[in-house]
Amino acid sequence: MFFGREDLILQLEGLWRKRVSSLVTCRGRRRIGKSTLIRQFAKATRSRFIKIEGARPGPTTTSEDELRVFAEQLAAQTGSEDSTPHNWLAAFIRLAGRIRDDERTVVLLDEISWLGFGEPLFADIFRIAWENYLKPHDRLVVVLCGSVSSWVRENFIDNRAYVGRRSLDVVADELPPHECAKFWGEAASRTSARDILDVLSVTGGVPRYLEEIDPGLSADENIRKLAFLPRSVLRVDFDEMFSDVVTHQPKFAATAARTLVDGPKSVTEIAEALGTEKSGRISSAMDELEEAGFVASDPGRNPETGAEVRSRRFRLKDNYARFYLKCVEPAKETIDAGSFAFGGMDRFAGWPTVLGLQFENLVINNYRLLLPLLGLDRSHVFSAAPYRRIASEKSRKKGVQIDLLLQTRMSFCLVEIKRQREIGREILDEMKEKVRRFAAPREMSVRTALVYDGRLAPSVEADGYFDSIVPFSRLLGLD
Repeated sequence: MFFGREDLILQLEGLWRKRVSSLVTCRGRRRIGKSTLIRQFAKATRSRFIKIEGARPGPTTTSEDELRVFAEQLAAQTGSEDSTPHNWLAAFIRLAGRIRDDERTVVLLDEISWLGFGEPLFADIFRIAWENYLKPHDRLVVVLCGSVSSWVRENFIDNRAYVGRRSLDVVADELPPHECAKFWGEAASRTSARDILDVLSVTGGVPRYLEEIDPGLSADENIRKLAFLPRSVLRVDFDEMFSDVVTHQPKFAATAARTLVDGPKSVTEIAEALGTEKSGRISSAMDELEEAGFVASDPGRNPETGAEVRSRRFRLKDNYARFYLKCVEPAKETIDAGSFAFGGMDRFAGWPTVLGLQFENLVINNYRLLLPLLGLDRSHVFSAAPYRRIASEKSRKKGVQIDLLLQTRMSFCLVEIKRQREIGREILDEMKEKVRRFAAPREMSVRTALVYDGRLAPSVEADGYFDSIVPFSRLLGLD
């Protein structure tokens, strides 16, 4: 089940138009489909495909263990000898010896941080191997792929030794809503947008989770099967994933992430929630969580000054992470005992608020898909982010919070994101007050937009105050 990724496939296919070999880095959270993407690229271009994956390190794992796993996988796919190489340079030379110059070859070194476990000079050794043994094969693409994005960045992207050596950095993000709907197959046309949205509020656009969807079941029954049974995929994946991808101070990072469950926070607000002083430790944890794909800081521009917003606010970008921390983790012992009584998601305290935050995530994460529906050219939008101004007695300005603020050279578009069973005329009053408090400069136009899920009162559309009204079903491709 491979959907979407056409833009990434096109970028990768473009590498074959070169007359030299290519070195590529590929990053993204676990379960996002990085390996599948590279396999599909090889398949689409009829290339030979060799995949070698690092073994997850344990307490007693050594570099020799990883070398043995490397040799065994290479032997199984190419017929090379399976003896353990005495070092990594010898391992890569063995790999280079199995590359044929008469055909295109894609080599995927997957979970590269695991392969390099126990070898502090791994990146330097690979550079030597690339320059002297792999690069000379001019019909070769080598992809260094990893879920531990911070390790990939530190060793290959920010490493000055690799400047000018990498041809492409591929970042696999969550699938957009209309691609997610394809996991329901033909049943998508018979499934309500709300049912699909309920599932996406739990899984986000993560392909591995969506593969487990049973189109014949309701959203609640799918969620029960995925998350509230012993050893179910969404019950166990968080702890395994978090410990794998957050390598620096993982316990502290997890604690900091929990402060974002009920909404975005600045570093100062995170410190207050933790009952500690604002420090570089918090910023460092947030940076790693952001690199791992759990958190986003949405750096926008201050609409009053045009400068970048100085105080970053972090939100849980990953819908599964919020769902797990809010709903699954508190009940995990009962779930594991097989005695959790699941009566539907609406039985969870505060679930409507969580749904609202998850819905905002889906829209903000996919704002580029929204632009043409709002009549905005992507090339004209230079800032797209949530915006908050705190009330100030000194400037006499009132506080205002905009779910999504889109800025062009001559206009602002204030986007209200609302998920509610019944959306009445009160939303007009809320938006008018936000526009009044926003107080745009006279030379700038202000447009308003509503992205919603729910039953919208006819009078809201008839009023004409919103310049654009977009039901989420349109982003799902169902409208």
